[in-house]
Amino acid sequence: MKRKATITDVARAAGVSKGLVSFALNDRPGVSPDTRDRILDVARELDYRPSLSARSLSTRTSYALGLVIARDPEILGADPFFPSFIAGVERVLSAEGRALVLSVVGDDAHEETVYRTFTSDARVDGMFLTDLRHDDPRIPLLQSLGMPAVTLGDPDARAGASTSADGSGGTAHPFPSVVLDDTPGVVELARHLAELGHRRIAHVIGPRRMMHATRRDAAFAGTLAEAGCPAPIVVETDFTAAEGAAATERLLDLADPPTAIVFGNDPMAIAGIGIAHERGLRVPRDLSVAGFDDSELARYVFPSVTSVRSDPLVWGEQAARTLLQLVATGSAGDVALPPARLVVRASTSSVPSPTGPVPAPSGPVPSTH
Repeated sequence: MKRKATITDVARAAGVSKGLVSFALNDRPGVSPDTRDRILDVARELDYRPSLSARSLSTRTSYALGLVIARDPEILGADPFFPSFIAGVERVLSAEGRALVLSVVGDDAHEETVYRTFTSDARVDGMFLTDLRHDDPRIPLLQSLGMPAVTLGDPDARAGASTSADGSGGTAHPFPSVVLDDTPGVVELARHLAELGHRRIAHVIGPRRMMHATRRDAAFAGTLAEAGCPAPIVVETDFTAAEGAAATERLLDLADPPTAIVFGNDPMAIAGIGIAHERGLRVPRDLSVAGFDDSELARYVFPSVTSVRSDPLVWGEQAARTLLQLVATGSAGDVALPPARLVVRASTSSVPSPTGPVPAPSGPVPSTH
C-alpha cells in the first residue's frame, strides 16, 4: 500500500518549513503568492490531505456545520424536502472539505440541549435553522451562545405580509436569511382551482406553530376570498402520509365533501389519491388533488400530481454558501431565491358539473392528531 503523504513530505518537496505549509493550506497571511502556489501544487502532486483534527486544532474551527431537525424520524423520512435540502448542503460542503452534523430530536427541551452541546463542545462552526416558528426561541438562544446561523425563511415575516426585494420583512434580525417565497405558488394554486370552478376546497396543512404553515394558509384563504370562493376547510397534520390519508378520510366523510383537496406536501397528496381510489373516486374527475414541493415522485404516480415547486436542493446550496461566508468573514447578507411556482399536472381538473357557490362549512373539521 502506498504510504500517505505527510506535511513533512510537502514541506521537503516545496523547500519550506512545515509551518509555512500549514499557513498556505489554511489560507493564512504571511505567505507570498508564489510560495503559496508552489506549496499548493506540491500538495496536489503528492495527493496530500491534511488531517481534519489537526486543522481543527490549529485553526480553532471544527470544519463542520450543524442542522438540528425537531421532527419524529418517521416523519422526516417521509418528507421529501429534507433529503433534497441536505443534498444541496452536502454538494457545497464536500467541495469545501466540510461536513454536515445532523441531529434529529423529538421535543424542544432536547433541541435546546443539542444546541448548547454543539456550542460547548465546539462540534460545529455554524447552524442552519429550518422550520421557523412564531417568535422562534432558537434565534435568541443561538445569539446568546455566540453561534453563527442562517435561517431558512425570514423570521420577521408575518402571515400575509409582503417581503422586500432582498427577502427580508423590514425588521432587523441577528442572522442572515435565505428566503424562497412560497406565496406566489400558493396564490397560483388557489386561483387555478377557483378558475376550474371549485368552491368546496380543503387545505391540509402542517403544524400551525411553523411559520410556513400559517403563511401558506393565509395566502391560500385570502386568494380564494378574492376569487369569490368560500373559506377553505382547514385540517392540521404532522406532514406524514398517514395523516394525509386520515385527513382525506375525514374530508370525504363530510355530508358535503370537498371537490378539491390541497395538501402541504406531495406524500400526503399521493396518500390522498390512494384513499380516493379505494373509495371508487376518480382523480381528477371526481376529486382534484394538489401537493407541495414538486418532488420527483409526484411526476410519476397516476395521475401525476399538480404541485408547487420550491426546489429545496437549490435552497440547501445557497444556505450552505451563505453560512460558510458568515463563518469565514463574520457577515453575510440576506438572499432571495426565485419564488415557488405552480406546476399543473393531471391530478386537477374542473368540477364534474357546474354547482355554483357552496356556503362555507358551519364548523371546523376535527384535527387528525
